[in-house]
Amino acid sequence: MELNDISVGLDIGTTKIVAMIGRKNEYGKIELLGIGKAKSLGVHRGVVNNITQTIQSIQQAVDEAIAVSGVQISDAVVGIAGQHIRSLQHSDYITRPNSQEVIDQSDLEKLESQVHKLVMLPGEEIIHVLPQEFKVDGQGEIKEPIGMYGGRLEANFHVVVGQVSSIRNIGRCIKSAGLSLAGITLEPLASADAVLSQEEKEAGVVLIDIGGGTTDLAIFKDGIIRHTAVIPFGGNVITEDIKEGCSIIEKQAELLKTKFGSAWPGENKDNEIVSIPGLRGRDPKEITLKNLSKIIHARVVEIVEQAFVEIRNYGHEEAKKKLIAGIVLTGGGAQLKHIKQLVEYITGMDTRIGYPNEHLAGSTDESISSPMYATAIGLLMKGVDDKNKRPNTEKLASEELANGTNLQEEKEGVQDAPTSDKKSLFEKWSDKFRDFLDNAE
Repeated sequence: MELNDISVGLDIGTTKIVAMIGRKNEYGKIELLGIGKAKSLGVHRGVVNNITQTIQSIQQAVDEAIAVSGVQISDAVVGIAGQHIRSLQHSDYITRPNSQEVIDQSDLEKLESQVHKLVMLPGEEIIHVLPQEFKVDGQGEIKEPIGMYGGRLEANFHVVVGQVSSIRNIGRCIKSAGLSLAGITLEPLASADAVLSQEEKEAGVVLIDIGGGTTDLAIFKDGIIRHTAVIPFGGNVITEDIKEGCSIIEKQAELLKTKFGSAWPGENKDNEIVSIPGLRGRDPKEITLKNLSKIIHARVVEIVEQAFVEIRNYGHEEAKKKLIAGIVLTGGGAQLKHIKQLVEYITGMDTRIGYPNEHLAGSTDESISSPMYATAIGLLMKGVDDKNKRPNTEKLASEELANGTNLQEEKEGVQDAPTSDKKSLFEKWSDKFRDFLDNAE
């Protein structure tokens, strides 16, 4: 088995940690070799709050995936999310010394590096700068300015910002679990790769990934990411509400939610009752399904309304008309009964549940194509694509860095490369992030 073709996606969530080992088959689909799951004990709302427990959970998930696949792994593509992530829009420009020369890659990098120098709040770091549209000498709506003549190059940027300490803690957990970072991806983008089609991204679509601790949101239009947000509520808050409202323990509340829960209270009759065993010989508790769905409904409405505020922030009241493909729900919370109908009712936008099965090989176990694995599959896809695109480039780059190659020579190499082979911004950022973690050690 060629180890070079094999990649690992590691989703460090609030509820669970998932490690997936896989590769691309001859038809371009993801062939899953092994999957490992562990209860996430040291993560709260997407942020590591107990290093030791997180390392143990990562090791447990990775060991299980290795045991199933029989493949030894050394690195992983990891997702980053959590309530510390925020995004903002920023416009910037550069004046070129010679407008008679065509715009090239170095001009774009100069403009991008200028944005990286923005002053952030204390303890925050710009982790991602994504150009959306360019202007050359006042001419707007340019997607690719390379090759054009012009003196003034300006662009609108989508800037993602995160807490330095939170990012560093994730890196520490990965290294302590015996893995190195193959790359890092913003989790809503990984989920988007797994469940959205290119047509949807072009038409305009909202991805809402309802996880255990947070709800991640990403808006695409014209094939470009336009807005990202993290709402600090998820499925765990619903479980907590059931626990409090019905006076039962968390394990029972989670079971009630998944087995009998519904986001739409109208469908349950008053006489539908479920009996919960009492603790230590106490009498069993009887809970009406109508009451249960009322508790769930109240919290889901709050989550969806917060997501809708973010959608309106992006497109004001015209969001419905702009985002033709509507809303795609994914993540564990998307499995809640009747959540699709509730989201359509609140937002007035077409909604579907996003399953990551389109990119998986036909032999894959059906349970893996559940919305709860969308992020892990997206991260695995990212790792596989990176290895297929540039199997030797990474090795070459690491050798050059080890030999202390001049950064300017590197830039010139990028400049001469055909535009279709350019590194994506996420790949560049992953490289920078790896250096950042190495220097922090």
